[in-house]
Amino acid sequence: MLKGVLLGFACYAAYAISDAFVKSLHGSLPAYEAVFFGAVLMLLAIPLIRQPGDRWIEVFRARRPSLWWIRAISGAICNVSAVVAFTHLPMAEAFALIFLLPIFVTVLSVIFLKEHVHWRRWSAVIAGFIGVLVVLRPGFRALGVGHLAAMTCGLSGAVSVVALRMAGAHEKRISLYGAGVIGPLVVGLVFMLPGFVWPSAHQWFLLSGYGLLAGAGGVLLMLATQNAPANRVAPTQYSQMLWAIGFGYWLFGDHLDWPMLIGIVLILGSGLFTLVREDKVTPWVRRTKLV
Repeated sequence: MLKGVLLGFACYAAYAISDAFVKSLHGSLPAYEAVFFGAVLMLLAIPLIRQPGDRWIEVFRARRPSLWWIRAISGAICNVSAVVAFTHLPMAEAFALIFLLPIFVTVLSVIFLKEHVHWRRWSAVIAGFIGVLVVLRPGFRALGVGHLAAMTCGLSGAVSVVALRMAGAHEKRISLYGAGVIGPLVVGLVFMLPGFVWPSAHQWFLLSGYGLLAGAGGVLLMLATQNAPANRVAPTQYSQMLWAIGFGYWLFGDHLDWPMLIGIVLILGSGLFTLVREDKVTPWVRRTKLV
């Protein structure tokens, strides 16, 4: 259990550093181009994920093809919108809005999976959306494409998670990972061609860090879930906020005001509560600890 949780922290550290690499591009390359080259490098992780008996064609094929396509398309939208969000917003603010994902998962699970959600999780959903209003403060500060992109990333990521649940536990890892890579690769390639810009040496370095660390994060997440239940690994995702605040302050000169910090706490608290409660059937006072 402890090994799985520690691997989860390592996984999300890799993802956070990957995001810092793509933010360092400062929008100097089109988002589609960054997504394409990142996906190409993420293909290098497939041999590490491939298990004995897996066929290479299963990167592109799944037992339920419709859900593979949903994950591929939602993965492409999620990756592109994440790049746009990180290149337009402070890292902590982008992560706060992206972390609406578990809240969106709750809502979508009620609609598509017919899950029964108790009042505690609905309270967390409401608290999360209040946190969004506190972070955005519509009418009191300028909102831009980065805010829309971050929330789109959270929503499309939630669609991918729900599709993953619908696929069931019998879908092969190579197919699940393949959908999340092939979708961004194809969409990035198609949309980058009209305005293709050849990256400079420094941009190649940043793209390499972005793609390789994202692929490493995928492998670490697989190892983490092999050693610990997914509901124990999932909360480690919130460690990304610590990385985001640190990177934002030391590398990018980001500064957060008190209302934004309060909104971030509301969003993170509601999302973490949702993850903890999701698989619990015991009463409130008898909840077990995460680790």
